[in-house]
Amino acid sequence: MKKSILLGFVAALFMGQSAMAQSAQEITYVEDPAQGYVLNSFSDNWFISAEGGINYYFDRNNSKRDFFDRFSPNAGIWVGKWFSPIIGLRAGANFTQIKGMGVDGGYGWYGEFTKNNTVYDKYKRNEFGAQLNAMLNLTNWWCGYRPGRVYNGILYAGVGYNWVYVPKFNRNGGCDCWERGGDDNLTGNVGLINSFNLSSKVALYLDLRAQLMTDDTNDFGLRKNRVDLQAYVGLTYNFNKSTWNAPIVPVIPEIPNCDEVEARLQAANGRIADLERQLRDCLNRPVQTVVEAEEGPLCTIYYTIGSSRLSRVDSKVLNAVANVMKADTNKKYTVCGYADNYTGSAAVNDRLRKARAAGVERALLRNGVKASQLDVTTNDANLYGEGKEYVSLDRAVTIKANK
Repeated sequence: MKKSILLGFVAALFMGQSAMAQSAQEITYVEDPAQGYVLNSFSDNWFISAEGGINYYFDRNNSKRDFFDRFSPNAGIWVGKWFSPIIGLRAGANFTQIKGMGVDGGYGWYGEFTKNNTVYDKYKRNEFGAQLNAMLNLTNWWCGYRPGRVYNGILYAGVGYNWVYVPKFNRNGGCDCWERGGDDNLTGNVGLINSFNLSSKVALYLDLRAQLMTDDTNDFGLRKNRVDLQAYVGLTYNFNKSTWNAPIVPVIPEIPNCDEVEARLQAANGRIADLERQLRDCLNRPVQTVVEAEEGPLCTIYYTIGSSRLSRVDSKVLNAVANVMKADTNKKYTVCGYADNYTGSAAVNDRLRKARAAGVERALLRNGVKASQLDVTTNDANLYGEGKEYVSLDRAVTIKANK
């Protein structure tokens, strides 16, 4: 009965620990992007960019130029900061060379061009500007912020001011140099940056921009708006921390249903009752007497009808048997010869029994077994049992250890 009480106590302890584990579930804390993003410190999310490219200036008469002659170089450098994964600002300085074509002169005149009997004035200007842009990360806005994203599409727009330098030429010749022009102008721009992150710090980008210029186009002070399409390839380096963290929110585990807990408790009680019943049955079961089976012979050698000769295989077997016997020279063995009682006369069978037992004895002695370990005898009964179908099993010699 003590065993039954102990079993019940162990089962109850197990169930108690399981219930405690269920009730002791800890509250976990995870980042939840659905709650917005935590703003980083002011020193984080700064970047610097350097870029270079080409531009294509639109003027009324520029189509008279050769197509490739309308392209000019431009470059820029920017410093900026992201205030969130979506919104940022950048300020920078840029250089843009403008090539135009007019019929009434213009700032930056450096030659004439005749086409279809019409004389056109060629002009070009080097404009150095300061720019301020507001940026909107479309990828993070539409698809959600994800650290490690390779591509980001960034839309931006801004304003600037250009200082102009023009070639110091005149129609009567002059020096091959540049001088300050008189058409400094306000600018506005809008563009799309296609940024590809090479690492957490470095990004390669393609910037496609349209810039509006309020140029003073000729010597009469006529100011007109012109559009310049620009393309840049640039490299951005991010300073300090460049990623964003979501707010940390608690995750409260679901409270288990009481009905489910009660059902599990009832099932556990049923298992405990079943174990107690099995234990009682085991304790009340009568003790069974185990009858030790008679130990079989160490070896049995079989013969063909009327023969007492050992084969080569039998000799190898007896050599192995002799090694077992020599391991304990104090142990004795009985060598018993048999012959079947269904063939031959009684005298012939008696002679076969003795000859077979003697042959096995000689083989064991040759292999080093002491004669004192051997009791050699015969048995005139059948070895296996009654029945002519077993006669092949009755023609044998057995070697059995003495008790």
